[in-house]
Amino acid sequence: MNNTLKIDSGKTLMVAHRGVSGLEMENTHAAFVAAGNRTYFGIETDVHRTLDGHFVCIHDDTTGRVAIDNLKIEESTFDTLRALLLCDKDGAKGRTDLRIPTLAEYVRICKKYGKVGVLELKNRFDPGDIEKIIAVINEEDYLDGIIFISFSLENMIDLRAMLPRQACQYLTTEYSAELLETLCKYHLDVDMHYRALTEENVREMHEHGIRVNAWTCDKPEEALELVKWGVDYITSNILE
Repeated sequence: MNNTLKIDSGKTLMVAHRGVSGLEMENTHAAFVAAGNRTYFGIETDVHRTLDGHFVCIHDDTTGRVAIDNLKIEESTFDTLRALLLCDKDGAKGRTDLRIPTLAEYVRICKKYGKVGVLELKNRFDPGDIEKIIAVINEEDYLDGIIFISFSLENMIDLRAMLPRQACQYLTTEYSAELLETLCKYHLDVDMHYRALTEENVREMHEHGIRVNAWTCDKPEEALELVKWGVDYITSNILE
């Protein structure tokens, strides 16, 4: 595919999933810049901690799916991971210009292009490491430009205690009354798999002041249905 698929998103804000991962290798400078050069509201990525305490942008716990070697992120040093050559979208091995980005580099790209960073904390982070992630973002003077997301409710609770007014979206795959209660209790927004959303539960969350992000929708007809329901964000690999 040579370009994104354009939709009439109305008031719904579009987020590039792992950068424009439908065009460029996910979670790379190329994917982030591709999003920066388009009309996206936000650029989503995933952050992991390396063995020696650095923070890097990659989705999986290991590198095998995207690189020429298979290493465990949390058991590898930053220098080892940085030296790793990533694959391209067409399967080409060892592109010398494709490396695992640092958190700081991702934030700088978001800031340069005026995009909101939608930052997923992968796995459960120690509170001290969450504080360090916040410090990295503050070093770039861009905390106001970041939305935190995570499947770990504990991460979200820690973030809420540290940053009472920060935009935080709890990642989930299903809707329930218990979920709604949790979101209200901790003053969290939601980032939900788009197929778990309905017009009724979107309306119910909105009635409680909860903003709704739908992940990861790549079909225009399904995205337009979400737009009709009034979701606040759609995260997509290819839709713009």
